[in-house]
Amino acid sequence: MKEIKGLGQVFANRKMAALLLLGFASGLPLYLTGKTPLQAWLTKENIPLSAIAAFSLVGLPYSLKFLWAPFLDRFVPPFLGRRRGWLLITQIALLLGVAAMALQKPSQGLQLLAIAAVIVAFFSASQDIVVDAYRTDVLEEKERGPGASVFLLGYRLAILIASSLTLYLVGVLKSWQAVYLLMALLMLVGVFSSIFAPEPKLRARPPQSLYDAVTLPFIEFFQRNGSVQAVLILVFIVIYKLGDSLVKNVATPFLLAKGLQFTEADLAFPNALGIFAVIVGTLAGGAVMTKLGVNRALWIFAILQAIGNLAYFTLAVVGKSYPLMVAAINIENFCAGLESAAFVTFLMSLCNHNFSATQYALLSSLQAFSRDILTAPAGSWVQALQNFSQKSLAIPTEAQANSTGWAIFFLLTAVAALPGLLLLPFFAPWNPRPVTTLRPGLEEEDLWETK
Repeated sequence: MKEIKGLGQVFANRKMAALLLLGFASGLPLYLTGKTPLQAWLTKENIPLSAIAAFSLVGLPYSLKFLWAPFLDRFVPPFLGRRRGWLLITQIALLLGVAAMALQKPSQGLQLLAIAAVIVAFFSASQDIVVDAYRTDVLEEKERGPGASVFLLGYRLAILIASSLTLYLVGVLKSWQAVYLLMALLMLVGVFSSIFAPEPKLRARPPQSLYDAVTLPFIEFFQRNGSVQAVLILVFIVIYKLGDSLVKNVATPFLLAKGLQFTEADLAFPNALGIFAVIVGTLAGGAVMTKLGVNRALWIFAILQAIGNLAYFTLAVVGKSYPLMVAAINIENFCAGLESAAFVTFLMSLCNHNFSATQYALLSSLQAFSRDILTAPAGSWVQALQNFSQKSLAIPTEAQANSTGWAIFFLLTAVAALPGLLLLPFFAPWNPRPVTTLRPGLEEEDLWETK
């Protein structure tokens, strides 16, 4: 009973409530600037597929956030403290930025919408930097696991709203501008969470200079891992989830007017189920890692993700089928949840406890580079494969050529998992224990239960 009571005290406190709201505030703008709702809006406006896929470039700030992470760590706003002050600034900016997106008409001014989306992405990435640091600062050791779970719950709830509720609302309101205005109002959750959240205890002074804040985390990472292994790790981070990111960048246009001709209303329920599939996959991935370890999980989950991508390949081959579409979304999302659980755990294991904010910003920026930049030409690749199918493969009709082009593309996304697997033996061999050194400051923490 004491253990149950103790666990209840961990969850039922102001910190956890704040993390739930901050998780929501972190997930919403990410999906509003480059995922399902924006892709569906642009598809509805008859924007070319190549332009829709290229919109992932608005996520460039997520890839570059490590550049200004030291700035947010070094300087303290004159109100609400070091973390909450920056949170409030970014949240107000996000509310205004999403509202600015709502005022645009893609068919008349696509560039203005892109500029507004980039501004939202910049402040969203800045918010993520501060949220990661806040979560590290405010949680005691026994609260870290529950705190991460609560934050993830809020994050997934935001994704559920952004990917499913928006599709339902646009069917009711008949206007994506109105839907985005409602999403802007939901950003008030972030403003409230910034004010409501408890101020963490100051456990370490800010870096003495901006130069130290920038250079020391990078120097330490390369010294600890060695130059060759450090470079291999960074390359691995870029390419490990590339196949999954390629699918997600074009999945919505594929299912809508650019592919199978489903409607936004058709996607609302499957996308909602898909979010739960991601959550189940993430939890299952965590459970599997307790048995197999991070190394083996990285191997197994990458293979499963490649298999999950084949669900979209099957859908492209079979054609329009609602049950198969529901299955494809959920299989791919479940496998993505498994892979993400192992990947995030791996990233955390790479960070020095003394430089966790900047180093995690760097590592997650590389993954964002893969998600947002490397996948930007995906729409053009699909169109090229469709042209190849019609001209070189002599497929008689345009509809059949388009279907074949999609099928080849999804098959190639499964193949994209192989390069990451080839790098794993260098720093995460098939071994139940990691071969990298413990992070400084954690020498006494038996993370792998080997003592």
